[in-house]
Amino acid sequence: MQKMVKGANVGLAALSDDVGSVMMSLGWSSPTGEGDADVSVLLLDGDGKVRSDADFCFYNNPIAGNGSVQLLGKTPTADGNEDRISFDLDAVPAEVERIVVAASRYGGSRFGDLNDLHLTLADSAGDSLVQFSIEDAGAVSAFIFGELYRRTGEWKFRAVGQGYASGLGALATDFGVDVDDDAEEEETSGGQPGQQEEREGREEPEGARRAVVPAPRAPEPAAVAVVDRGGEAAPTGPSRHTRPRTAKKKVTLPRTAKKSLAENDAWRTARLFPLSALKNDRERETRATSVLLSVMTQVPEFGRRLTAGFGAPAGRMETFTEVSLPHGDAPRRPDGVIRVERAGKLWTALMETKTNGNALKPDQVQAYMDIAARRGYESVITLSNDVALEGSSLVDVRVDGRRKHKVALWHLSWAEVAHQAQMLIRHEGVGTATHAWLLQELLHYLQHEHSGCHGFQNMGAAWVPVRKGIDDETLCQGDPRATEVIESWEKLIRQVCLRLGGELGQKVLPVQRAKRGADPRARRADLADRLCTQGRLEAELRIEGTPGILAIAADLRTGKLRTSIEVPASEQGYPLSRAKRLIRQLASAPADLHIETLVEGDGVGPRGTLERLRPEPADLLPKEGGEIAGFRLSLFKGMRNGRGSAESGFIRSVDDAVDRFHALVIAQLETGGGRRRGSGEPAVSG
Repeated sequence: MQKMVKGANVGLAALSDDVGSVMMSLGWSSPTGEGDADVSVLLLDGDGKVRSDADFCFYNNPIAGNGSVQLLGKTPTADGNEDRISFDLDAVPAEVERIVVAASRYGGSRFGDLNDLHLTLADSAGDSLVQFSIEDAGAVSAFIFGELYRRTGEWKFRAVGQGYASGLGALATDFGVDVDDDAEEEETSGGQPGQQEEREGREEPEGARRAVVPAPRAPEPAAVAVVDRGGEAAPTGPSRHTRPRTAKKKVTLPRTAKKSLAENDAWRTARLFPLSALKNDRERETRATSVLLSVMTQVPEFGRRLTAGFGAPAGRMETFTEVSLPHGDAPRRPDGVIRVERAGKLWTALMETKTNGNALKPDQVQAYMDIAARRGYESVITLSNDVALEGSSLVDVRVDGRRKHKVALWHLSWAEVAHQAQMLIRHEGVGTATHAWLLQELLHYLQHEHSGCHGFQNMGAAWVPVRKGIDDETLCQGDPRATEVIESWEKLIRQVCLRLGGELGQKVLPVQRAKRGADPRARRADLADRLCTQGRLEAELRIEGTPGILAIAADLRTGKLRTSIEVPASEQGYPLSRAKRLIRQLASAPADLHIETLVEGDGVGPRGTLERLRPEPADLLPKEGGEIAGFRLSLFKGMRNGRGSAESGFIRSVDDAVDRFHALVIAQLETGGGRRRGSGEPAVSG
């Protein structure tokens, strides 16, 4: 991997033979754990300007360049999270000479407040080619990390590292996007002057394109019938002030189903993918693979969403099952094959599927890796109930270094498949009502108890002995079983994020407070030692649009689960007014909610249950006039003891605790005590 400095450039062909498709990752960390930014990409012609609004790629327009550029969203890593972008460089329109990759912050936040800003670029096999670390971002709210550009028929990368004090509006204007004045004023208001000069005196280019710079992401109503991207729709709730003006409509399905025409509940709805005939695990695997691959082919947005992160180009997709491929004395039959054609070139991936909690078999995966290498295929994809972790492999395979052709090994969990389907049909939308219906049928199949396609289901063989060791105080530091439990806990938290994010239509990501670059195995070993001494499993989730971090603590000694959030106190009004305002917001919260006052410099102040504090909110005021910094809200519940399944045990306890806390506490804070956002009748998003 080549490390870059600001202003340096390098030809991609000199770094790898496989740069037709590349993956770029942007990452950062925050000292407070709450820093974030929105990624955007601009496709520029030979004059350094966008050709049209469609060349401005951001969270509400995540695909550009006829599918050659796609924002994949945030992905958890060992050090936190990264935003990933896929580039199918072979398919980039010929008129596009440069691709600029940038990010923007909002609400007065600056890139100089973030730590460890970096960019990495990897080839289609996942091998890192370039790393660019930024140490001098400064007080700017928009920042160009780097750019890809053509030079004599070859793609090159340049490390830019340039900031814009006046925000995304100035950046977009520099590249020919004519911004809405109101949106630009809203974005840049409230911030302090930056260290870099604002761009002034620009001449408006002839035939300038009228576009709207996106406002910061804010929560929207989750249930929508048709999201009209072509005009201004009537707002029905909180919405973004601006949106891109494109001509496409995206279809989603309402949360509330239409009234059934059945005479009684015994009448069963006809399903596209029936489950009644499934008899054993082999049939489950075959059926699940065929169902998934067929929907990926028929719903292009879904197929692209699942394969873009694996280096697949944007193009015509075909999928196959039970293909016989020669291998030694006996042929091998992978569960599935995915092929994508783009500009006369083929991308091929073999798929190995497991359901019902069955583990992947290393010898099978190794055989498919060898077959793919011999036949010039690009990838092997494993799909199972398990969740892959950074720095931890689900299967051990050897790679023959003598082979010139590299094969990438990727893993996909059934929970991720369900998450992506739900995001599309409930929140982001697909091209037609038929596509939405197909995804709904897929979701019904995946979530059925007989499909075997549930997510991570079991805390593993080490769970019971570790709990027993904690109970009788015989579990010692360094015990490898404790590390196994930490890995299972991390997988469970990743799955909780996927499930909750799919339901809300918002990003939900695990927070890992570790120094960037730390070995994930060393981090888990440290957490395992803390589990041995403290008897607790702990995690934190960041939910987009939420005023704090959702903390989860499972005390294995007491058998109690605690879900909590720390919310800052309002800066307006007297201390008693702040306490009363909080109590009003929690009007529908459960009476057993614990509230603790956080005092500046002194830690925790007065505390009590909501039931006791409702008539006497003054009991939350600190003694001797201490300054209120915020409040900690907590709910407690007992947890089940079994190893767990989709329906019972510890895993279900954690799911229930998170769902209850979000619905009864966090949603009350977000809506000011009113009806939960996104519930009720379908609406048209404005």
